[in-house]
Amino acid sequence: MRDQIRRAVISIVSNIAEGFERDGNAEFIQLLSVAKGSAGEVRAQLYAALDCGYINSEKFNKLCALASEVSAKLSRLMAYLRNSGMKGKKFK
Repeated sequence: MRDQIRRAVISIVSNIAEGFERDGNAEFIQLLSVAKGSAGEVRAQLYAALDCGYINSEKFNKLCALASEVSAKLSRLMAYLRNSGMKGKKFK
C-alpha cells in the first residue's frame, strides 16, 4: 500500500512536468487531469490505510487534506489555462 501511494504521488508530479513540456494547453490540461486523478488515488489509498489500521485518524486527516489541496490547485490551474486564451508554442 505504501508503495502504491508513492507511485501515485510520483505520477502527480510526473504528469504535471510532462504536460508542461508539451507546449500546448490542450495536452497540458489533459495531463493535469491525469495528475488530478492520481491525487484522488492517493486519497483512496489513504482511506484504505485508515480502514486497515495502518495510519491513525490524525495522520489520515493531515495527508488527505494535502492531497485534496493538490487536487484543488490542479483544478484551478486547469480552469485558468482553459480561460487564458494562451495556446502554447505549438499554436503560434
